[in-house]
Amino acid sequence: MILQAAVLTLLLISALGVAVLLAAAPFALQVIRRWDLASGSELQLRLERRTYLFSTLVAFVMALQLAGILLFVFNADRMAVQFPGAMCAVGTLNAGRFGFGALLGQVALFFLAGMWLTLNHVDSLGRDYPLVRIKYALMIGLLLPASAVLALQWTYLSGLRAQTLTSCCGSLFAEGAGGLAGDLAALPPGPAMAALFGCLAFAVAAAWFLRRRGGYLTGLASAAAFAATLAGITSFLSLYVYEHPHHHCPFCMLKAEFHFVGYALYIPLFLATAAGLGTAVLQPFRGVPTLSALVPAVSARLSRVAAAGFLLVLLVALAILGRSHLILF
Repeated sequence: MILQAAVLTLLLISALGVAVLLAAAPFALQVIRRWDLASGSELQLRLERRTYLFSTLVAFVMALQLAGILLFVFNADRMAVQFPGAMCAVGTLNAGRFGFGALLGQVALFFLAGMWLTLNHVDSLGRDYPLVRIKYALMIGLLLPASAVLALQWTYLSGLRAQTLTSCCGSLFAEGAGGLAGDLAALPPGPAMAALFGCLAFAVAAAWFLRRRGGYLTGLASAAAFAATLAGITSFLSLYVYEHPHHHCPFCMLKAEFHFVGYALYIPLFLATAAGLGTAVLQPFRGVPTLSALVPAVSARLSRVAAAGFLLVLLVALAILGRSHLILF
């Protein structure tokens, strides 16, 4: 393992998340089985008091998971100088067997944590905690993906050795390289551009105009905009960033020489997608009496975040096209 502060922090975040979820699991089972708000028993009072503690702890570690993905990518980019052949985060991720697996697992955990935090927030606003059993059942469900991410990160990071010869984005994100990365790089720029701007515009419109009653559509549009943006970045937007007709890497744009423009794309994209998915997660609970007014209000706030985030991604993409000297068409 290459001992660096960022590596240890990343592992600490993941291990802390699993430890808290494990510690909270017995309590969660007790809540699922014995929670009865109408009861004045000593057990119920004890459950109510501990609910505040465990909900706060779990919310804290889930919020840390949201920051973990940013740290993971940032650290991979910083470590590239230690591997011959690596020029960006792709080389670092290729230097170990489970680099991309750990990254994809962290992305999935980011969105799951975001949805859980949304449910936890709405439940805390309801005076009778109507989602407490569902919330704690899902918390137990988070234990498996959180443990998988920790195992992938540990296996990947502990196996890294400095001076390991690796391949980088030039071979992975090349047209004709095969695999998902090669297929995305080979997408025709015209249709990919139409899909990116069309999906982003639709996601902004759905999130803004249907913010109080379009939760499912907003969630669906957000997922589509997320996928179309990642595909578009690899297919054509990266070419405009680097002003090179064959450089498709979606990670190099995180570097200083490209003015960190990747962060201006990815941070609002991830936050907007998480907010959009959060609105969809809330919709099954619109009929709960104590949440009938809260769900539309919280959905509206999340939708405004999603609309603002996707609009920012759209504007940054347009700015990249407008400032680039590359002419593709």
